[in-house]
Order: sequence, then C-alpha cells, then structure tokens
Amino acid sequence: MTSSNKAAVPEAKSALNRFKYEVASELGVPLSDGYNGDLTSRQNGSVGGYMVKKMIEAQEKQMAGKEA
Repeated sequence: MTSSNKAAVPEAKSALNRFKYEVASELGVPLSDGYNGDLTSRQNGSVGGYMVKKMIEAQEKQMAGKEA
C-alpha cells in the first residue's frame, strides 16, 4: 500500500512540519515529536483543519495583492 500523504513540494516539508507544531500550540493541542496516538481524532483534525484555513487565507491575501 502506498501513502497518499506526500508533499506536492517536497522542499516545503520542514516548513509545513514547523507550521503544524505552531498551529497545534495555538490551539492548545499537546502535539509532540514522535508518538501522538494518545490524541483524539478531533484534536488531530482540528490541527489539520486550521492549517488549511490559514493557508487558504494567506493565498487569498496574496491573490488580492496583499502581503500575507
């Protein structure tokens, strides 16, 4: 089975990882480096969902000609 969780831009992987921990911190989700199986699906989903929301907002600002 192959993983579908591959970065479209592999060079951005470390930046996305830092972003993930930044968002988790903002949301109060105790994300740690390594095993996170003790977190709920809701906690993990909130991190991913908020990451997407912030990325969309940044792209919309860029498309509108504003600095993100």
